[in-house]
Amino acid sequence: EELADLLRARNVGKVAITDLCRDDMAEAVEDAFRMNKMVVCASSYDNNVFPAMHLFLWKLQQKAYQKRTVGIVENGSWAPSAGREMRALLETMKEVTIVEPMVTIKSALNDDSRAQLIKLADAINAE
Repeated sequence: EELADLLRARNVGKVAITDLCRDDMAEAVEDAFRMNKMVVCASSYDNNVFPAMHLFLWKLQQKAYQKRTVGIVENGSWAPSAGREMRALLETMKEVTIVEPMVTIKSALNDDSRAQLIKLADAINAE
């Protein structure tokens, strides 16, 4: 929500938020293709990425997702790994530009991770 507010404040256009565990996966995939920019946010899970995000990125890969700009936000308490796994999946897709910085949130937002979210919002806006 905080990143969405930052993006809206920068007038990046339509901002849609999807909860991959609760919302329709087909609509999430549709939104990914409808928009030219996306930020994937997921928590770490068993030294990987949360299964719903893994499935989402796999579906994009199977449908030849390409020529888009993507930001990454990961969350993990002691050993965040979601960002690494999301990046690996995104890097297999044709002409997908991954925007830096990749934001790491350790359990809850703090001043440092908020500053990183601001930098990510600025970088996405600049693309």
